[in-house]
Amino acid sequence: MSARHATDHSPGFKLLLPLLIGTLLAIPLFAIYLLVYDRQAQSETAQASIAQGWGGPQVIAGPVLVIPYSKQTAETVTENGKQVTKTSTSWHEMTLSPDATRLKTDLKPDLRHRSIYDVVVFEARNQGGARFTLPADLQRFGVAPDALALDRAQIRFGISDARGLFGSPPVVSINRRPVSLQPGNGMRETGGSGFYAWFDASELRGHPVGVRFDYAVRGNGSLSLVPNGGDTEWRVLSSWPTPSYQGGFLPVDKKAFGTGFDSTWRVGNLALGTALVSFDQASGGSSDSGDGSRGRGAEAGEHEARVDLLTPVDLYSQVNRSVKYGFLFVGFTFLAFLMFDVIGGVRVSAIEYGLVGSGLVLFFVMLLAFAEVLGFTPAYAVAGSAIVSLLTAYSSAVLGSWRRSLFIGALISALYGVLYVLLSLEDLSLLVGSVMLFVALGTVMYLTRNIDWGGAPVRRDEEAA
Repeated sequence: MSARHATDHSPGFKLLLPLLIGTLLAIPLFAIYLLVYDRQAQSETAQASIAQGWGGPQVIAGPVLVIPYSKQTAETVTENGKQVTKTSTSWHEMTLSPDATRLKTDLKPDLRHRSIYDVVVFEARNQGGARFTLPADLQRFGVAPDALALDRAQIRFGISDARGLFGSPPVVSINRRPVSLQPGNGMRETGGSGFYAWFDASELRGHPVGVRFDYAVRGNGSLSLVPNGGDTEWRVLSSWPTPSYQGGFLPVDKKAFGTGFDSTWRVGNLALGTALVSFDQASGGSSDSGDGSRGRGAEAGEHEARVDLLTPVDLYSQVNRSVKYGFLFVGFTFLAFLMFDVIGGVRVSAIEYGLVGSGLVLFFVMLLAFAEVLGFTPAYAVAGSAIVSLLTAYSSAVLGSWRRSLFIGALISALYGVLYVLLSLEDLSLLVGSVMLFVALGTVMYLTRNIDWGGAPVRRDEEAA
């Protein structure tokens, strides 16, 4: 097929045509951008459904001792014209954190599938011990040792989603004596959810109390610990290869190997900024579950150590980033067609620009659809090969030459290759992209340096004359 020569428009008009069509293509590109977010929301909903019954992202805390204490208050009132002093007794709670806590967590992950969706769930077995000592200077806090009701003490553990307790019941022993556990009465850091046990803490007078515990929880996504002791050591071992450490405290020692990780946190109460002894502000009995105001909010996150089990590839974020480069694909391809039009004399109509642009936009739809089934890299190869083949074949008719169409195919293939590199090099993507634009601009300026963009077109009969 012979090339179709332009005879009726100036170079400036030819430039405005692809600019206008490229601007209109911003509408479907933005629609794809929204489609990615919609599919991501559907994925999160499906993941929540898969993980239902396993428990949510888990936060664990404790143990702590909660000891009731009495407080005498005197009040002078007037009765029958006489001053009368009345004494009343109110009950409060003292929360005692351990001097030291040692906790080891064996984190067993599992990747669950449903249709095209995956979610990471886990089973975490927590084993450890803690040591409690009654402060010798307790009276400095305004509490007399005799006012403590040690026979009504509680040992409390916090778990943000108690539905995740599974398998054998938790085992807790105090000074090597097992205690009977009850649900609830957790800790404020976990929204009041957890378990507790009554016990007689009279041994605290002059002697430390040792606590051993062993319990397992299920959850998904992440596991967090809220440290609350004088010295807290938390060691996590897992076979998951891609952990992410979050929260206000990071591991002091972390080892990554081919199929998992081994990380250890060390946190002291000086870093926490809290004393080992705290007191409630309200009178009248014990609090059953705390106010639950902190939960997993921002304040709790600043005082927790957290490990997230990341999926190896977040395909939606990668597709989302690739869509942001859609204008580069449209711009470079249209620029190549424009050069053939202005310099090579091949007429490219608005419809042909629109069809080529539609093919470039379709690539991102295919990438999203195939990525949900095949994964990002195979989907990228399939969608890219299909679009390159389609546009190369179509360009041979538009440009009237297979040699020219092969140039278009090579250009689009190079663009897909560069885009894949940009998606892989997050930190250097701006640098690589800016250099690529600089080179492209310099090439266009060189090729068009002798073009009179506002000049009148030269007709073929004038050339023949």
